[in-house]
Amino acid sequence: MEFNAVILAGGRATRLGGVPKPSLTYDGATLLSHALQAARGASAVVVVGPDVPVAGGVPFPVEVLHAREEPAFAGPAAAIAAGLAALQSGRSRARWTLVLACDMPHASRGVSALWDALAAHPGVEGAMAVSVDGRKQPLLGVYNTAALEREAAAASQGAGLADSSVFRLLARLNLLDVAVPAGSTDDVDTWEDAAALGIDYKLEADVKSQEETLEDWCRTLLQAFELEGVEVDVNEVLAVAGVAAHSVVRPAAPLTTFIAGYAAGMARGIGQASDDASMNAALELARKVAKEYSESEADAE
Repeated sequence: MEFNAVILAGGRATRLGGVPKPSLTYDGATLLSHALQAARGASAVVVVGPDVPVAGGVPFPVEVLHAREEPAFAGPAAAIAAGLAALQSGRSRARWTLVLACDMPHASRGVSALWDALAAHPGVEGAMAVSVDGRKQPLLGVYNTAALEREAAAASQGAGLADSSVFRLLARLNLLDVAVPAGSTDDVDTWEDAAALGIDYKLEADVKSQEETLEDWCRTLLQAFELEGVEVDVNEVLAVAGVAAHSVVRPAAPLTTFIAGYAAGMARGIGQASDDASMNAALELARKVAKEYSESEADAE
């Protein structure tokens, strides 16, 4: 099938200390290079993000375009729209568009499964990867180009796409949920994710410095609020914030963690549970509700 590819290579990478994900190295090549390999066969490819070189020596049969979402760091939905616009201006039309985040080094394992599903169901408007544990990943998907452009245009005329959910952008499309091989959707949000995937990065001192700064800032806040005895799992709080940002909209991240912390404090104050139990329960509930929210919003639209 003829297709174009939109590779998302932006984002602030806050939990990576601002280290750009495309430059991380896995198995001798950058994550961006692996994404380009996963998109092999595309008629045209656009990389959406800051000006990053196509590194790693990957042979590619077409010229790679570059685009930037507006405003910068406006999120993946805005980045998809920017990629589509770049492909339109390049006068490269294809029936299908592969959308792929650059931080999934094993994405190529899932791409063939998406094509097989589309071939077996010609009437649908796209196919979205679903991980082994049942998590939908819209940033590993193939979508009908005209339908995707239609939804991007409609959203731009309404509330806009800045900080909007990708699930919201895709909500009205008739999509297949496609189970992909294990590991296909494994991505890099934290240094723990990177380590689990065997991803190499040399600025260990910078990473340590960020982690130490966060821990120090956490202790400073706890002292200011006279909560020195409270233990805070910084990584878990950041993880829940990441789920909220991805499943709802980006500004939901601080709001979610604030409300979860408030609820935990209330539960502890009335003696329902210990500090640790209250916080763990609040964070787990916030994570669950954020995931359910994105699914209900998609169903409603």
